[in-house]
Amino acid sequence: MSNQEGKVSRETRGHIFLIGLNRAAKRNAFDSHLIKDLSLALTEYENNDALRCAIIFAHGDHFTAGLDLVELQPKLATGVFDFSDEEVNPWGTVGRKLSKPLIVAVQGYCYTAGIELFLNADIALASENTQFAQMEVQRGILPFGGATARFTQAAGWAKAMRYLLTGDSFDAKAAFDMNLITEICPEGTQINRAIELAEHIAQAAPLAVKATLASAREAINVGYETAFSQLQSHLQPLLTTEDVQEGVFAMLQKRPPVFKGK
Repeated sequence: MSNQEGKVSRETRGHIFLIGLNRAAKRNAFDSHLIKDLSLALTEYENNDALRCAIIFAHGDHFTAGLDLVELQPKLATGVFDFSDEEVNPWGTVGRKLSKPLIVAVQGYCYTAGIELFLNADIALASENTQFAQMEVQRGILPFGGATARFTQAAGWAKAMRYLLTGDSFDAKAAFDMNLITEICPEGTQINRAIELAEHIAQAAPLAVKATLASAREAINVGYETAFSQLQSHLQPLLTTEDVQEGVFAMLQKRPPVFKGK
């Protein structure tokens, strides 16, 4: 992996964009600079039509120890996650959101804001050595990156409250059993697995991928009946694209399709 200077590294591999949390000496704890740099990297991904899937990973032994409360504590009252209208909010709680797929691959410590970061992603992979904790109640605050809604939605009320109200840690198997993560990977392989999945997603028709994400998110955000009623509005624009023609021709010619996002 590239390890550029700054709080976030960036690497482009074809249609894939790799974003690395790069504050390993502080266990990648989120200070204001890391939060800002992550937002800018995701905004770069969202604005670049050539990029079709992004991966967030972390340099070092740990994904993140959560928020750097020493640096951020004075800012908690006014809002830590404060982004302009043009900047993507990595936690997706307010403001601009991604319209393209995001994979998050975690290892080591994945605490508080780290859990909330991958709960806002589309696919989450964890190394088998990962330890999770949503410990805000032990710090006198509450999870404000979306966990009160997303953790509960994924795991169910009773299991979510078991960890949200105690701040206790749990391992990768427990996270998988609670539907918080997609896969458990052998130690050290989670990034390679994320790249494999990202490359597979990038081979699909990008407009169809975005439309599928939009429809699925509608079902979560506004309910299934409303999402069902909007299916045609997502489908109709795709039917006149070059990519849908390419998909049909490739199927008839028994070859892999080459999509251009048009």
